[in-house]
Amino acid sequence: MKRRLTLGLIGLASAAGFAGCDARITDPGPVDDQSLDQPLANAAILNGMAKALSRALGYISYTGAALSREVVASGSMALFGITVKQRAGLLDPATNETNDHWQFSQQARWVAEDGVRRMRLTLGDKFGTSALAAEALVYVGYSNRQLGENMCDGVIDGGPIQSRMVYFTRAEAAFTEAVTIAAASGSSKLELAARAGRASARVWLGNWTGAVADAKLIPSTFVYQARFTTADLDQYNRIYWANANQPYRAHSEVGTFYDSYYLATNDPRTPWKKNPAIPTGTMPTVPWYFQTKFDKRESPVNLVSGHEMRLILAESQLRGGDWEGALSAINQLRSEVGVIPWNASNSTEAWVALKRERGIELWLEGRRLGDLNRWLAEKIPGDVEDMTGRNTCFPIGQTEREANPNF
Repeated sequence: MKRRLTLGLIGLASAAGFAGCDARITDPGPVDDQSLDQPLANAAILNGMAKALSRALGYISYTGAALSREVVASGSMALFGITVKQRAGLLDPATNETNDHWQFSQQARWVAEDGVRRMRLTLGDKFGTSALAAEALVYVGYSNRQLGENMCDGVIDGGPIQSRMVYFTRAEAAFTEAVTIAAASGSSKLELAARAGRASARVWLGNWTGAVADAKLIPSTFVYQARFTTADLDQYNRIYWANANQPYRAHSEVGTFYDSYYLATNDPRTPWKKNPAIPTGTMPTVPWYFQTKFDKRESPVNLVSGHEMRLILAESQLRGGDWEGALSAINQLRSEVGVIPWNASNSTEAWVALKRERGIELWLEGRRLGDLNRWLAEKIPGDVEDMTGRNTCFPIGQTEREANPNF
């Protein structure tokens, strides 16, 4: 695995890390592993981390959206599509339903963590004040958080099955170190990205005091995003490309919550359109209502935002029994966005509002399935999507099952 990941990393390094030398260089091909163990390679290593995380997010966000009913199938099951089982909310590792999601997500974690290991060696005493080191640790945090929010189990580098909480523990540690190093390097953006990421990881760890402390420090306008490019197919924004009519019209908003919600509110966070000239997806029985939140192959996707932090604060209030305060905070956010407020007359209805608002704010960002999973596991009141009989996490991929001697 190490050699394969290293070569993939270097494939990106050409354009991102060394292109300043010769703009004509596009791909140097395989290089020796030791070539990465030098300070000049650190920028390229960072770009490899970004590439790996975005690829994993592309797969997770698309299939996760089908499972959580953020989209429904409207197209074929070719390269881009929602399989028959996924339409029923099921993931079968034996038929490779989860293999790419598992492998790419684990690769994103490994590339980031191994990159940090290399940077500690090459930077030495400078690691603790390097913005590059802070950014690398931020990628470690987000790649682990993505695994924790979406995978059913934790497995680290061929080890035994653990609780998925191992990913959040690793994410929190990486974010914590990133906060310190980002502050020392003078990078306020990376410090905010690390604090916000740590807040979202602490939610899962049940550390609401810590989550609230971090969330309060994040400006409402702040966003930190995963980048997508037009360089190759795996680096496209998958939500967009699967529905760009080139030739895929693979998913639709018809019949989802976001169908009726957008018609009623025109909320700018959940936009979709119809095309009278193309009324259906590539399945002629399904009306084609296509999302426009992402409008090109390279559209970025939020990893975290200040709006999410405000919803963490509101959820903490709900958990503390202050449902009126939580509802007021949610509706203040909605007022700023320009949409009508939610109504609630008790705690259960306020929970429904919170759950809906997180679904709206994080729509198509690969986060919904995790939210539904944790609320169901904690038996939080207030129904949203009916997930009865549907997967709320990704099982371990078949390749891991076959290769890991602990299984």
